[in-house]
Amino acid sequence: MSYERLYPEQHDSLEGVPEPPENPFLFGHDDEVAQLAADYRSGRMHHALVLAGKAGIGKSTLAFRLARHVLSHPDARAAPENVAAPDMSSTTSRLIAQGAHPSLLHLTRPVVDRGKGFKQALTVDEVRRVGRFLSMTAHDGGYRIVIVDPADDMNANAANALLKSLEEPPANCLFFLMAHSPGRLLPTIRSRCRILRLRQLEDDDLLRALKAINVELPGDDTQRRLLLDQAGGSVRDALVLIRFAGLDIVSELQKVVATPRFDVAAAYKVADSVAARDDGARFGVFNDAILGRISELARRAAGDGQLARAAELSSFWQEATERIGATRVYNLDRRQHVVGLLRQLHGMAH
Repeated sequence: MSYERLYPEQHDSLEGVPEPPENPFLFGHDDEVAQLAADYRSGRMHHALVLAGKAGIGKSTLAFRLARHVLSHPDARAAPENVAAPDMSSTTSRLIAQGAHPSLLHLTRPVVDRGKGFKQALTVDEVRRVGRFLSMTAHDGGYRIVIVDPADDMNANAANALLKSLEEPPANCLFFLMAHSPGRLLPTIRSRCRILRLRQLEDDDLLRALKAINVELPGDDTQRRLLLDQAGGSVRDALVLIRFAGLDIVSELQKVVATPRFDVAAAYKVADSVAARDDGARFGVFNDAILGRISELARRAAGDGQLARAAELSSFWQEATERIGATRVYNLDRRQHVVGLLRQLHGMAH
């Protein structure tokens, strides 16, 4: 597929990959989509949905597909029973793909005031756009839709501002909130929404999604199996692994952890390959792989009835998560960060 960007670049854009508003593909989540279509047709759709699940499994793509369905069929009783694959040449789809539909507001991290890049949070100024948006009448008398992506990027002021709109929503208004970690949302926001938890993609759906955007998959069966295991049902994680030598990083990490005795030289070799200041993607792959390995060990320990060890590993996962955040925020030494986590993981694995 030859991809020409229509939608503005986002904070998490990947080169050559369609943004959710312009993405015609959706794999998995068939049961959830069918239920949402039935809810809309019967008038039972909750005014605020939280689509919860791992990043990269299609939450935003699902939200925009549902938005196209609603905006294309404003009379719910006459809407089709199913949410069909979109006609991207239709007026509604073209306007959504260009970020120009007057009845759809998409909130995400804004561009910084000066220079390049994006802010680290979804700010209160962005959320205040909701009030102005809802004060206007829908251009065709139909629905107005607000998509917050992801809602767990909101800072405290932004979350409180959105809460006011959720508490007293106008008629014919729908909120779709993406959440990678719904527990980070305010309890008062969660209580006013229906939370729909989406599963990670099955292997077949993940492979179909990658092929749909012309991603070259590993030809080797072992490498393909490693890709599927490490991606964990996330198209985004799979893309990052493929594009940034992630499978090589994971393989080297596993070798370091598996050796009976900790190999300092091998650990520093891994650190040298992932810790460059200008290579956040490879550093992110390493950190995700470390956290995934700790989680795997914790699950295995719990399954074997080793509850104390499982609890210790869970504490290590939390500690590692905090260290990753601190290293990024305070610009700490990445090489020491990598070697330190490898050393500790090696000790926990043996």
